[in-house]
Amino acid sequence: MSHIAFIGLGNMGGPMAQNLLKAGHTLSVFDLSAIATKVLADAGALVAPSAHAAVDQADIVVSMLPASRHVEGLFLGTEGIIGRMRPGALIIECSTIASQSAIAVAGAATAAGLAMIDAPVSGGTGGAIAGTLTFMVGGPAEVLERARPVLLAMGKNIFHAGAHGAGQIAKICNNMLLGILMAGTAEALALGMANGLDPRVLSDIMSKSSGRNWVLDVYNPIPGVMENVPASRGYTGGFGVNLMLKDLGLAAESAMAAKSPVPLGELARNLYALHSGSGAGELDFSSIVQLLQSKKEK
Repeated sequence: MSHIAFIGLGNMGGPMAQNLLKAGHTLSVFDLSAIATKVLADAGALVAPSAHAAVDQADIVVSMLPASRHVEGLFLGTEGIIGRMRPGALIIECSTIASQSAIAVAGAATAAGLAMIDAPVSGGTGGAIAGTLTFMVGGPAEVLERARPVLLAMGKNIFHAGAHGAGQIAKICNNMLLGILMAGTAEALALGMANGLDPRVLSDIMSKSSGRNWVLDVYNPIPGVMENVPASRGYTGGFGVNLMLKDLGLAAESAMAAKSPVPLGELARNLYALHSGSGAGELDFSSIVQLLQSKKEK
């Protein structure tokens, strides 16, 4: 088994790290949250005082951070951990970031004699806990094969999207569609409720009809309709509105660069920007239904 450093123990990173421990790996962890590191310490991980200390003895480094600037700050520059990693070590970068940021980290890693893949994930907190995540990988095929046993300890599906940065493009496309699906599903449910329908009944109808989608199957946005989803625990413990807004922004930037129209993606981004601006930025992204319902109440 490998000695793995895991940087970033949020709603997704924490459960992913737990699954690496369950698979028998030695784990050094670092996060700014003392609460998050204590959970991993109680499970048997070694808590490092800094990211630099976490990677000193690691064969593999897994990172799961909020945005491009955090990833670039971790890996690049004179204070970046690339300069502290063991020769030949492997970086598995699981954050959702700009493809150019992933390419920049890969270039620096290669120059330092390290291997790297970008491997953003899909599957939500439920998938992270269950170890059933989907990984969208960018980088050389031989590096993916080296990383595969570690990925399989955290997920079920692994797709090789292409060269460095391709995993990020795939993830951005996926999350743009997810944002559209959530907004559309929430809008349909809010419309039904405004006309007197039971959201549980309407959800069941649509899930057996042509409107069926992932949101209806596993992530219903209406409180009480589905157990063990953020909507049924006050929209906490999931994928934040601000993170969805960030990903929709990345999709918009990618669309501009490629001159590819994304009108529905832009509409979804505007909705999430409004929702975030109303003070809901830290709530789960399924809380977008509250924005739609609030218009009726006014």
